[in-house]
Amino acid sequence: MKRIVYLQLILVIFISVLVGYYFGVNKVAFQWQNYKPVLNISSKEPPESVSNMDFANFWKVWQDIEVNYYDKSKLNPQKMLDGAISGMVSSLDDPFTVYLPPTQNNNFKQGLAGQFEGIGAELGLKEKRIIVVAPLNGSPAQKAGVRAGDMILAVNDESTDNWTISQAVEKIRGPKGSEVELTVVRDEKNKKDIKIVRDTITINSVEGYVKKAKDIEGVKIPKDISEKQVAYISLSQFGDNTNQDWLLMINKISLEMKNKKVEGVIFDLRNNPGGYLTDANFIAAEFLKEGTPVVIQEEGNGEKTTMKVNRKGLLLDVPLIVLINKGSASASEIVAGALRDHSRAKLYGEVSFGKGTIQQSEDLGNGAGLHVTIAKWLTPNETWVHGKGLTPDVEVKFDNNDPSHDFQLEKAIIDLLK
Repeated sequence: MKRIVYLQLILVIFISVLVGYYFGVNKVAFQWQNYKPVLNISSKEPPESVSNMDFANFWKVWQDIEVNYYDKSKLNPQKMLDGAISGMVSSLDDPFTVYLPPTQNNNFKQGLAGQFEGIGAELGLKEKRIIVVAPLNGSPAQKAGVRAGDMILAVNDESTDNWTISQAVEKIRGPKGSEVELTVVRDEKNKKDIKIVRDTITINSVEGYVKKAKDIEGVKIPKDISEKQVAYISLSQFGDNTNQDWLLMINKISLEMKNKKVEGVIFDLRNNPGGYLTDANFIAAEFLKEGTPVVIQEEGNGEKTTMKVNRKGLLLDVPLIVLINKGSASASEIVAGALRDHSRAKLYGEVSFGKGTIQQSEDLGNGAGLHVTIAKWLTPNETWVHGKGLTPDVEVKFDNNDPSHDFQLEKAIIDLLK
């Protein structure tokens, strides 16, 4: 009798295991095949301007991906939504109108605030390829040999074809001490791999000094003018702290200029990727009289608004030369263009980047942001630099074979002191 009980007990356990295994495996398979992320749609009302739009295909594609895509772990509703928004924005074919998910938006704000972790290079799009607008002075990118105008073909062997700027920034930025490899091509040749160790990038947007020409590093000055004094001001970006830093520097330099016989000022806007439009007007005001036009904003309907100098500068009469190169873009082009149009300065160096549009930034909530092109800008003489850049009055090429010798600065100093 006991043996029968034992046999019955063993049989029950065996059947339970089989049943559990069968339903367990099939239940998992059933649930995997029919997996659906939980999705609650809020704020789904369209704007008033959208009166007739069929979203059937959008939701059909979404559903088909949910049901049929083989790796369900990749289904992230928020990333799918971000991708859809990015696709909508990219349909405008405007590299400067961009949707920035929270991480990229935070990276952008950190850059303007003056500190972030990465390689220290401003990126842009040209002919649908990721390019370096400008490496920041003293940055890991610059020290590793990255130059303005370099086209980035790959990041860590991953092709950048069809990447947005946001994607490129996300891949290239990273924690201090980590390494990233860029495959770049320069002047449509000289393809090379550049390994860069990321670091904390602190942007001091304004630097300057008053020195004898012979004491300036990276230049070779003829003996007959080597004792003459020159003021040098470098502006690397138009960011959150630029105006405050600028005033501190200009007050210091203008005081030195009163105590020394200074022949003129070299204003270096090379590798300055731009920034705030209002800051461009603020900086230009240091060299132009009150009421002087700085930039013209032209709306899509052709309406024009002129922004003029609205403060008194300290360097209104001093001889001035402005340095530009491929990395001078946007706000730096506005300043350089205004100074030349008013015959206040000559431009030395290379053709600038050529960004002639104005963007408006907006925080969308949950950390995301949107930059929308709202107008184009013109120089006071109504020149639109977009896609063309500013051609310097005196062209001086940068010598990649001898980066320690600054031929552009040298030429500007010699001509200033003649």
